[in-house]
Parts: sequence; C-alpha cells; structure tokens
Amino acid sequence: MTVIMNDEAFEKKGFMISTDKNLLNVDVIYDYLNNESYWAKGIPRQKLARAIENSMCFGIYFNNEQVGFARVVSDNATFAYICDVFVLPAHRGKGLSKWLVQTIVRHPDLKGLRRWSLATKDAHNLYSQFGFSPILRPETWMEIFTPYIKP
Repeated sequence: MTVIMNDEAFEKKGFMISTDKNLLNVDVIYDYLNNESYWAKGIPRQKLARAIENSMCFGIYFNNEQVGFARVVSDNATFAYICDVFVLPAHRGKGLSKWLVQTIVRHPDLKGLRRWSLATKDAHNLYSQFGFSPILRPETWMEIFTPYIKP
C-alpha cells in the first residue's frame, strides 16, 4: 500500500474513526444512504439497521459528530466486502476517504484476507491507491441484484 495517512494529524484536527457501533448516528447514515447515495436510495430503515448490526462499521467523527461511514461484510478470515462508504459533502477534500479506507484495510480483524471486494461507480482512483483493481476474471462472478424501490 503506497498511501499513508497520518492518524495523529487527523486526530489533532478533531477527527476520529471508530468501529464502536454505539457511536453511530443512524439518522445521519440513513439520510445519506436513502437520499444522497446512488447505490442505496430507497433502502428501508429497518434493513439498514439489520445491515449495521451484522457488519463491521467504521464511523468518521468530527468533534463527536458523524461525518462519514463505511461497512465491511466479512468472515474475518478469507473475504471482505466494503460498502456504503461516504463522507458528508462539508467534509470532502480533506483526505478523510483515504484515511477511512486505510483504516479499514489495516484493521487487525481484517489482516491476511485472501480477497477484498467492493463496487464503485466513481471512486476507482481512491481505491486503486490501496491495491484494488478491476475484477481479474469477471466471467467467474455472478450476482442476484434486487434494487430498492424508493416510495
């Protein structure tokens, strides 16, 4: 990994990343995913709550207010899927997304995984800095995709 974000530099500015689910502001997460994201519009709130419950979650906080988020779905042994990554617009351009991805891929519970996966429409440059690349053999991957219906 070539990108090294300095935890201490962010912390001195009042930022923090935590996996403590008790700190998550589900209202902020739901509002962003349901109303702003291109990938989760229409997600039912109870489905989001269940997803958070069953995932490793990373919150970014500025002066104890949630400003970013990511979920990791993993068996903590062989595979992890990174999803629902966002930084609120007022806090973009500060390197927080790089810091978040670095924190995720360096997390002790996720070390040594054989495969990481994610999907993005517009953040390829961000993830490529951490070793992500297009799927080597996309013909071997399959999916069932059921989009949310926004009421």
